Amino acid sequence: MKNIGETVITVDHVSKDFKLYFDKGRSLKEKLLFWKRNRHEIREVLNDVSFTVKKGESIGLIGRNGCGKSTMLKMLTRIYYPNKGKIKVDGRVSSLIELGAGFHPDMTGRENIYINASIFGLSRKEIDKRVESIIDFSEIRDFIDNPVRTYSSGMYMRLAFAVAISVDADILLIDEILAVGDANFQAKCFNKLKELKAKGITIVLVSHSMKSITDFCDRCIWIEKGKIMGDGQTDEISSQYLRYMFEAQTYMSLNEQDRASVKSEVDRRNMLKK
Repeated sequence: MKNIGETVITVDHVSKDFKLYFDKGRSLKEKLLFWKRNRHEIREVLNDVSFTVKKGESIGLIGRNGCGKSTMLKMLTRIYYPNKGKIKVDGRVSSLIELGAGFHPDMTGRENIYINASIFGLSRKEIDKRVESIIDFSEIRDFIDNPVRTYSSGMYMRLAFAVAISVDADILLIDEILAVGDANFQAKCFNKLKELKAKGITIVLVSHSMKSITDFCDRCIWIEKGKIMGDGQTDEISSQYLRYMFEAQTYMSLNEQDRASVKSEVDRRNMLKK
């Protein structure tokens, strides 16, 4: 059992880049005959990023699309590995990174519960004990024995979330997936996250919803162009982020999702001041 406040995530001078090919040959023959087509550029996504997360903290990662926050979350789950630096994660990790990741489209929802939960480290007996509660939480019992390829995106999210919160993880990583689904189920998910938070589960949340970040997270890390621009109390860092968006005159250059998020949060804060 870990002591409260013990460091469970350490990100130490981490950098990550990707090769982006302009026209990459697919076969060995193409690569040999048309070697000039293999031109590429190196795209740096994260540059010398360091931070720590303590047991029981709820951390929000914010920033514009392409800033590197989702890449960071994938490195915490070991989907990606850093080019430089080290990442240490201490404890069982459960993650909601991509909708339906780990689900087999031709298998039923029930079968995918067993597959997905086993990936997270649960035994068959442990899954047997939890499968009914997982189905109940997902609210898709009428469809649980249908192939998941027949599911809507909201049904995918319901089932994926229900599995992820049922594995007794020490650390829960979530990337924007809660934007999928109806308002009632989103509220149910955040209430469940608050329960897990109260139990001392460490949670790292990536979201464009500044309201979700400010309502749920104790601490906020703002990433801009692959570097940490701010790390501290959520209200303070989120205010810095919103102010930056306007003062740097970048608001109109943002994509529609980022603009909507900024405008919604500014409007909400203006209402609170009245």
